Amino acid sequence: MNNKKLDAAQVWKQMEDLLAPQLNFSVIDRAVYSHLFRHSRLERKLRFRFSMSWLAGRIRLSEKTTRQSVRRLIARGVLRLVERSCQAHHVVCVRLPKEVRALRGARSAAHGSARTPSHAGFAEIDFLQTRALRRAIHSREGGRCFYCLRRLIPQRRCLDHVVPQANLGSNSYRNLVSCCLDCNSLKAERHAVEFVRSLYRDRRLSDAELSGRLRALDDLAAGKLIPSLEPSAKGVKLPSGVRPHPG
Repeated sequence: MNNKKLDAAQVWKQMEDLLAPQLNFSVIDRAVYSHLFRHSRLERKLRFRFSMSWLAGRIRLSEKTTRQSVRRLIARGVLRLVERSCQAHHVVCVRLPKEVRALRGARSAAHGSARTPSHAGFAEIDFLQTRALRRAIHSREGGRCFYCLRRLIPQRRCLDHVVPQANLGSNSYRNLVSCCLDCNSLKAERHAVEFVRSLYRDRRLSDAELSGRLRALDDLAAGKLIPSLEPSAKGVKLPSGVRPHPG
């Protein structure tokens, strides 16, 4: 880390384009990160001391909700906890997107060194725009619900936003999954990790299946679960230079 003057616009783009979607930020996580970034790195401070009550008051959320978000950001390596005192004050280092270990590979991808033009273009496609694109997401999941692994029939399946649209989730292949109507209704606007853990607690997933679903969520966010598009699919509008992916 360093405290040189930052290009705030560039950091904000990296947060929106890489950090938030890759790590499945909720709208609350975005607010917490943005506020801490505003009062630390943007002010050229490498460490920032704050209390949960102060932060909760500034972003107008409950202290419990704010604390949960801070814990998530620490667990994901976005914040580094330096000190926690008995007076309920925290000292953290707010990492820039390029400093987050989980996104170092994504950083090179953002500069075009880790993607082919075809792969980069896939991230721009709205997979809700045509029936062919929606069918590609269903096919990627192999006829099973992404969450509970139940076998699906066309009449009982739908597409779900892993990061809800209310939390600024996109229609990218990295944020859409095929699932059963029950899971779509039960998940609602919950975080996907929290939801699959609830399926495990309800004994709808085994230990191995839970681990597999958590890995799948990581792979999805990292852009590894690319749907296959048929070259002859009608109505599919691909970005310039993007060819159908063979799967």
